[in-house]
Amino acid sequence: MGEEMTVDELAARTGFTVRTVRFYAGRGLLPPPRLKGRTGLYGPDHLARLELVRELQSLGLTLAAIEKQLERIPADAPPDDLALRRALLSPWAPEETEELDRHELDRRAGRHLDDGALAKLEALGIAERTRAGTVRVISPALLQMGAELSAMPLDALVAAHAAVERHTTELAAELQAVFQETVVRPYRERGRPPEDRERLLDLAAKLKPLMIQSLVGSFQRAVDRAIRRSVPDD
Repeated sequence: MGEEMTVDELAARTGFTVRTVRFYAGRGLLPPPRLKGRTGLYGPDHLARLELVRELQSLGLTLAAIEKQLERIPADAPPDDLALRRALLSPWAPEETEELDRHELDRRAGRHLDDGALAKLEALGIAERTRAGTVRVISPALLQMGAELSAMPLDALVAAHAAVERHTTELAAELQAVFQETVVRPYRERGRPPEDRERLLDLAAKLKPLMIQSLVGSFQRAVDRAIRRSVPDD
């Protein structure tokens, strides 16, 4: 039956509280535990489902949307299938947001950021102010670069950010469709063989850095071409 855990052990393994685990179980996100006397025992399938729930939460899905996702998964789905779903749904942004006070924000940015500069960081999607007066840094890796760009006019930053968001949204949707059609659908049509599952997991892990590097390289070449076209032949 694999490793079995009490609800306390399951909560410790997943990082959820016991109360949250029981709440999710009550909402049907987890199948019932195996009862041993009056103790409920949870196995690898429960662990895999909770890890999938965490991935879906990190994507910003509401509880209702998460419930709909899990309703599509058979109750007897093995942990390996759940792990594959989690790998395919895991967010591409590895950074975690940070909440900083203004003094620490200035220290991280390497310069003083007044309200005008902070408004420009918000326009770039790098940071946002909270009601508590702190600043939530959405992309810590881009903070210093964003602080340098804050010297640009706000209108230029807003327009540039909107253009990037528009085109990357369209690109992401197209790439997702290509991956589903050429990789995931054939895997499902072959009956989800275990040997293909391992290859698909490996591909999903390698695809993210490859696509990011490819996107950066393609964008650099496209900008170079745009600059050359803007220069008169004479």
